Amino acid sequence: MSAWLKDETTLQAGAAPHHGVDIFALLRDQSGPQAAQVTAAGAAWLAGAAPYPRSTLAQWEERPTAPGVLPCGSAFDVVNVTALFGRRMLERLWAEGPGSGPVATHRGRMLLFAAPGTAQRLPSLLAWEEWGSGGAAGPGERRGEVPPLLCHGTGDAVTVPPLTCPSSDGGPRWVVAPDTRNPWLPGPDVLLWACVRVSRSTASRGAAQTIFPRADQDANVYDVSRRR
Repeated sequence: MSAWLKDETTLQAGAAPHHGVDIFALLRDQSGPQAAQVTAAGAAWLAGAAPYPRSTLAQWEERPTAPGVLPCGSAFDVVNVTALFGRRMLERLWAEGPGSGPVATHRGRMLLFAAPGTAQRLPSLLAWEEWGSGGAAGPGERRGEVPPLLCHGTGDAVTVPPLTCPSSDGGPRWVVAPDTRNPWLPGPDVLLWACVRVSRSTASRGAAQTIFPRADQDANVYDVSRRR
């Protein structure tokens, strides 16, 4: 793992050198939308979610283009939503809210990385506010419906995209990649706000504009520096 140990944001040195692909160089030199690129610090954060971070980094060094599987509940939870609803949530989070944490897509779903504990609290908050089933609207309010959310927390695991290459075959890919050792993660209150705003706008929208490009394009539409 000598490639990783050159970066001070990763784990402490001391392990024997691992002779594989120089991931640090790949992460540094790859081109494309910066928001969708994992940095060395971001990869170290991801590996920190695993029970054995050094082994996880070693596996990624051997297979940098392969997806990985990480447990939820300690470093992050994941809120798994339909692609369209997830994109609309991101529009709200970046246009009107505080931005988002890391976000990935996989099998037609969008994975929003959230603060630990979100998986347990968000469904309860939605049920309390009666947004999970398109509950009754107040005076002058058009209420939409939040599609079923899959919330992954303690005891669950998720597939994360490869570190070094965007997927072009429909596989998992980063939309907003982890780029720091301590990324900001939205909590259940922030995601509740985004769900409610999307549901309201969906119920009343006509021809709304979107900040997202066509599905066959990759564009850096996020100012990730806003999270700092």
